Amino acid sequence: MSYKIIGDSCLDLTADLKKDPHFQIIPLTLQVGEIQIVDDDTFDQKSFLEIVKKSSESPKSACPSPELYKEAYECEEDHVFVITLSEHLSGSYNSAVLGKKLYEEEHGDDGKKIAVLGSDSASSGQLNIALLVQSLCQAALPFEEIEKRARDFIKDMKTYFVLESLDTLRKNGRLTGLQAFFATALNIKPVMSAQSGVIIKLDQARGINKALVRMVDIAIKDVGDTRDKVLVIAHCNNPERAEYVKQEMLKRSKYKDIIITETAGVATVYANDGGIIMTL
Repeated sequence: MSYKIIGDSCLDLTADLKKDPHFQIIPLTLQVGEIQIVDDDTFDQKSFLEIVKKSSESPKSACPSPELYKEAYECEEDHVFVITLSEHLSGSYNSAVLGKKLYEEEHGDDGKKIAVLGSDSASSGQLNIALLVQSLCQAALPFEEIEKRARDFIKDMKTYFVLESLDTLRKNGRLTGLQAFFATALNIKPVMSAQSGVIIKLDQARGINKALVRMVDIAIKDVGDTRDKVLVIAHCNNPERAEYVKQEMLKRSKYKDIIITETAGVATVYANDGGIIMTL
């Protein structure tokens, strides 16, 4: 059976996967003040980061409409797997579910099977799920088995991240100005994670490299045996930092594969310049 993997634009595909016809991205819309940017192939990360840096307003994102998802489902493929941002971070999941309902109301039982998977994560987490789904599709497993394995994988998957700047968190009210000031003045970098799709703080360290090493240590302790796991590292405008994290992880364990990718628009909003998101 033929398959398609659809993601919202927080699914940060590698350059090679962007060329793979099995994948399709549904863009969110980004807004900074009066400026609106569609998070598609035209997204310019460096230009966007400059706009964010100069604005006193927090960047925002708007999820795709259900109609955009419905149109994507109207494809030739028999099996469609949709991987969205955590429903706690965006309305993208709900739009994808409603798009499925609209499709089924219009087309009835036409044989197409659609699974909407909320990632409980973002960026590298969505990519890790997509890689699993692709491997299972290539192995020709039944649709229901692929969906079950993907949902089980999401429950067990761990996401960690370290931000260079707290500016976006300050602007959108997740940090008070005083907290942001002291964190900046003392060069404190929080180590964070996502549990059931909700962002939590795990620890902190003074300096970005110490925070990254702390993130690596926490991840290795949490995950245990990594030999059958794929490690996905997403970076925002800092491939050297992603490589540093990769090497720190390799010092501690072995992996089935290691993938490094770059954040597109939505993940850039949250990670900000220099941010690292890691999933396994």
